[in-house]
Amino acid sequence: MTAPVLLWLRRDLRIGDNPALTAALATGRPLIPVFILDPETEALAAAPKWRLGQAIGVFAQTLERLGSRLILRRGDAVQVLTDLAHDTGAEEVHLTRLHDAASRRRDDRVAATEGPRVVVHHGHTLHAPDAIRTKTGGYYRVYTPFWNTLRQMGVDAPAPTPDRLNPPDRWPASDRLETWGMGAAMNRGADVVARFAVVGEAAAQRRLGALLDGLDGYVRARDDMTSRATSGMSENLTYGEIGPRTLWHTAMDALQNGAPGAETFLRELAWRDFAHHLLWHVPTLPDQHWREGWDRFPWRADNPDAEAWRRAQTGEPIVDAALREVFATGTMHNRARMIVASFLTKHLLTDWRVGARWFEETLIDWDPASNALNWQWVAGCGPDASPYFRIFNPAAQAEKFDAKRRYRDRWLTDTPELRAFFEAVPRSWKLDPKARPEPIIDLKGGRERALLAYARQRQP
Repeated sequence: MTAPVLLWLRRDLRIGDNPALTAALATGRPLIPVFILDPETEALAAAPKWRLGQAIGVFAQTLERLGSRLILRRGDAVQVLTDLAHDTGAEEVHLTRLHDAASRRRDDRVAATEGPRVVVHHGHTLHAPDAIRTKTGGYYRVYTPFWNTLRQMGVDAPAPTPDRLNPPDRWPASDRLETWGMGAAMNRGADVVARFAVVGEAAAQRRLGALLDGLDGYVRARDDMTSRATSGMSENLTYGEIGPRTLWHTAMDALQNGAPGAETFLRELAWRDFAHHLLWHVPTLPDQHWREGWDRFPWRADNPDAEAWRRAQTGEPIVDAALREVFATGTMHNRARMIVASFLTKHLLTDWRVGARWFEETLIDWDPASNALNWQWVAGCGPDASPYFRIFNPAAQAEKFDAKRRYRDRWLTDTPELRAFFEAVPRSWKLDPKARPEPIIDLKGGRERALLAYARQRQP
């Protein structure tokens, strides 16, 4: 009997443009797709763990329609793969490389263990994070030259989409997904967020089609908080429900056909690669300042103002609207992310890691690389960072990017969205839907305090 191959899935829950799947099928052997709930995955925060569970469930259905199955096992990855190899006779495991420190340590342990041969593939980003180098062989610290190099290198074509998977004669035992409790930490919020999530490969393809229809106005509309014109593709990229190379080549085709927004979208895909490039070379990016000397900056640790920020009770309308959006939907408008991050780190002088942890807790498109880079960029301590004196005035930002107040009204007045937020929040917060919180800080005074702190930081 021909020994099967194991396809260990993590953040590549798709059939199309999946290099690991393509390579596993190319062996001609029966294929056993596997997802492991290992300690690294167990450690995910509430929203991303819940959303991962949704992705697993939909992908399992996709496999069943192709005559295959998704085998679910819980435990240490080394032990689970060893057991599966023993049970099935598999001599080879194919997987897609991940780039965060915990995943790298785990994958190194798996590769070093005696047992089935481990074959690692690239596919979570446009390029492997160590493939793009400066002329001196180092890594890029500034985005624009990174973008120029990536653009010159080009991007490989998407891997083909198979129409059939080769099943084994005998399937190993599998856990049931519902016993894993992937949404346990979401408490009351899961049912609310589920109304807004776009789950699975087919849904991601439909979302891509909608993006293409709107690319002509994408450059202007992506910052217009009233239009909901951001792509939304980060949610599906996070779980590998669509491949980054698919997005790249789709946008390149649109660019060649004259779509003015395609170039901007391509740059955003490259920014995601830049984040993973930095995380690969600087594994401490999510929890340590990238720039030297920032450990002496007078960040406030977690504090009552930060708690008011988390609960959308700052009294600053655009900030509270954005933080209600993320709690109810699991996502937040791109412009809003910058506004709330600037408000927390600059007006409230709160450590960027406090905000990064809240995004990790609440975002269904949470990505360890992008989250770390974007928070450090706003705070001023990261690579290619925003200038220290760039302190968003949230009121001015609201008037510029929410001029008709539709975004604020959506989350601050009696609307289905606002009711969804109050349905989702824990009762222990004891929020009054009719109350209007008073501002926790004067915008001018907060700006002046931040400028003084940042100016002192720059002194030798």
